[in-house]
Amino acid sequence: MSPIANFKSEDAKKVKLVATDFDGTVTEKGQLTVAAIEAISQLPTVGIKLIIVTGRSAGWVNGLRNYLPVDGSIAENGGVYYHDPEASPDFLVSIPSRNQHRQNLESVFQQLKVSFPHLQESPDNAFRFTDWTFDVAGLSIADLKQIAEECQQQGYGFTYSSVQCHIKPQLQDKASGLQTVLKTYFPDISNEEVLTIGDSPNDESLFNPEIFPISVGVANIKPYQQQLTHIPKYVTEASEGKGFSELVNYLIPPF
Repeated sequence: MSPIANFKSEDAKKVKLVATDFDGTVTEKGQLTVAAIEAISQLPTVGIKLIIVTGRSAGWVNGLRNYLPVDGSIAENGGVYYHDPEASPDFLVSIPSRNQHRQNLESVFQQLKVSFPHLQESPDNAFRFTDWTFDVAGLSIADLKQIAEECQQQGYGFTYSSVQCHIKPQLQDKASGLQTVLKTYFPDISNEEVLTIGDSPNDESLFNPEIFPISVGVANIKPYQQQLTHIPKYVTEASEGKGFSELVNYLIPPF
C-alpha cells in the first residue's frame, strides 16, 4: 500500500464516483461526525457521486440513505441496493425464496454453533434479507478460517468486518454488487473512474486492482493486511472517518 501522499493527480482527475464502506471508514468510534458529513457534502460540489457499500442490514441502510447526500446505498455486502428512497430496493443476488433462504442461513449458523457454542447472533440479523450475521468479538484468526471452511462445505460464503461476521451466498460480495449497480444506474461511469475505500476484510473485493484500479484503505486496514489477497493501492495516514476526510481533500481541485 502506498501512502496517500503519493496519490497521483491523474488518478484524482479520473474519479467520477466514490464507493465507500461506512463503519470504521466514514465513522469514528461508531459515530458519524460533523467532519465526515462535511467531507461527504464536498464531493457533489466537484461532480463526484457517492455510493455507500456496507455490510449493514437493508433496513439500516434504507434509513441512512434518506439522511445523507449520497447517490445510492448497497447493503449486506452486495446483496441489496437502494437508489430511490421512495422505491423498493433492488436485490443484487438471485434468491428464489426469501423465507427458505433465511431458514437455510439459520441452519448453517446452528451448525457453526456446534463447533463454536459461544457465537452470538447480531441484533440486526432480523432486519436482513440476503445474509446472516453474528458478532466477531472473541473470534481468533484461526477461528475465522475454520468458520469460513465450514460455511464453504455447506455451500455458502463467509466474510467478516471489524463489527460482524456474515454467512452469505458464495458469489455475493461488495465488488460484484457494485458492478451490477454501475451497469444499471451509472452506465456512463467505468470501473476505472471509480474510487473504492474501506477498512476491513469484507472490503477486500473492492481492492481487487483487476476490477477497481483506484482503491484506498483508511489506516485501520493495516492490521488486516496479512489476511488479504487484495490490498488497497493507497492507504491514508489517519484512521476511520479522519482518513476518509483526508482522502476527500485529495479529490478536491486543485490537484
